[in-house]
Amino acid sequence: MSSETNAQHQADYQTPHEEEQAHGSYRDYMIGFGLSVVLTATPFWLVMSGALGNNQLTGFIVMGFAVVQIIVHMVYFLHMNGRSEGGWTMLALVFTVIIVVITLAGSLWVMYHLNTNMMPVHDMRQMP
Repeated sequence: MSSETNAQHQADYQTPHEEEQAHGSYRDYMIGFGLSVVLTATPFWLVMSGALGNNQLTGFIVMGFAVVQIIVHMVYFLHMNGRSEGGWTMLALVFTVIIVVITLAGSLWVMYHLNTNMMPVHDMRQMP
């Protein structure tokens, strides 16, 4: 009798390890790693080679690569999707997107105003 009760109890209450949660496979981790390498090396190459010729355009493209890399990390390494943990990971994704937008916009705003307001423009002809 106790073995039947124990079996019923185990069927009703699963341990956290028996739940169907999305854990990444080796293939998923390698895809995430490959994408991370490409998303890191490409902006580095763009900046170091000056391939685009326009610093502002290069900055926006590097920021775009950064956003895509954050998404790759959340999907492939943190396993965030709309199905897991009852949707709480989607709420975390929305919060992350808001924080990233604020951080990127604020960083660009600060760098632009520092460059505009802190860099003196000297006329070399007026120097003694």
